[in-house]
This record gives sequence, C-alpha cells and structure tokens, in this order.
Amino acid sequence: MSFYVGIDIGASRAKLVVIDGRAEVVARAMRNSGVDYLATAERCLAEALEMAGLSRGDVARTVSTGYGRDNVPWTQATMTEIACHAKGAFHHFRRPMTVIDIGAQDSKVIHLDAAGRRTGFKMNRKCAAGTGAFLEEIAHRLDVPVGDLNGLAERSTKEVTLGSFCTVFTATEILERIRAGEKVEDIAKGAFRSVVKRIVEMDSPQGALVLTGGVVAHNPILARLMGEVFGQEPLVPPHPQFAGAFGAALFALETAEK
Repeated sequence: MSFYVGIDIGASRAKLVVIDGRAEVVARAMRNSGVDYLATAERCLAEALEMAGLSRGDVARTVSTGYGRDNVPWTQATMTEIACHAKGAFHHFRRPMTVIDIGAQDSKVIHLDAAGRRTGFKMNRKCAAGTGAFLEEIAHRLDVPVGDLNGLAERSTKEVTLGSFCTVFTATEILERIRAGEKVEDIAKGAFRSVVKRIVEMDSPQGALVLTGGVVAHNPILARLMGEVFGQEPLVPPHPQFAGAFGAALFALETAEK
C-alpha cells in the first residue's frame, strides 16, 4: 500500500499528516515552525514515519501548504492554505459550508458549495486582531500562559467588552481594565469575544459553520461564542489544527491517482 503526506508549515506551527490509500490517517506530527522550515519539516516527517512504522520509500507523494510551503524541496506540489483547509473540512462534512480557520497570523473565511467547490473567501491579513497572535499578546498582558486563557474565560461571570480591535490599542485597554479592578477571567472572555467580532466583520457563514485551526483546537470557548453569534452549532473536524495538513495529504492522494 502506498502512503501520502501533507505538510502545513504555518508561521507558528508545522503540522504533518500521513494517510493511506483509503484517506485514513495513519500518523500525525507537529512542531514549532522555528526559523529553519526545512529542518522542521524533516523532523515532522521522521517522527510521523516512525509512528506509522514506515520509511520514506513508502511515501508515494507529498504536498505542502502554509506560510513556508515553498521551503520544502522534497514535496511534489504546493497548495494554498485556503484550498487545503477547504479540502480537509469538506472531507468530514460533505455539504454547503463556510470554513472559518483561525491561525496564528491570519484568519480565513472560505465558502464551499454542495460539491466542495470554493465559491468565495476572505482573509484577515492587515493586523493580528482576530488571530492567535492577538490572544498571545492578551495572555502576555494578563501575565498568564496562553494555554490558560480558555479555562479563565470559562469561569467568567461578567464579560468585559474590549472596544479596540487593534492588538496594540487593546493591550493598552487591558491595562486600564486591570487598573479599574476587572477580574482576569472576565477580561479573558472579552478577548475571545473580540476575536469573534473580528470574524463577524469579515463575512457571514453560508450553509454549515465549520471551524478549523489550532486556535479553535485549544480554545473550545471560541466555538461556543461563534455559535451564539451566528445562531447555529459549529462543526469542528477531528484534530482541527491538522485540517490544512490533512487537506494537503488528500490532494497528494488525489493527484497521485490521476
């Protein structure tokens, strides 16, 4: 049996997925992207192949995506993050949908029809608001690990509204809220609400609402807040942080068969 690899090298994390000819995942690997994308890709591949009990000779085709997709010379093709997140999401939920991917440096809103064809998309690239980088800055200002933000927000009893969308201005606003005696957990929930507001500014969902990306994977409260705003229960694929890498692997399988 042949195997297929998809690797998504993002600005913050590199994710790799290995699938078999039935599109079943046999291994995953994830590391910080670092400054040497090729070295990171090599480590992810070695880790995933060891996990699956495979060698490089078992890999029939590899497709890369993400910010550093052009830095992996041993891949046979590259695809955009938009195409790969759409592919990965549609594999799990075959219906008209809007995929919202919240990444470390940007957010994407991708519309798909009933056949999985892209009908439109928008991206937030102008500033860090509405991204993982925004939440990292908030955590820094609150002096808590970014991984603790979700738990803090879940304990909130009084949501603090943050008026600024700009990350820099919001950081200043948070300092003012702390000085005013607001609780850390209430400010944390306000930060997540701010991310949701930025997504709402970008576009509205058409069809099912599907959420992907590492920010959603580690912060389930975002799915709940998105559902409240858009009036429907969001769908989250298994291991949403690997959706782009999985989509890339599906493209590798699909193009190899042709």
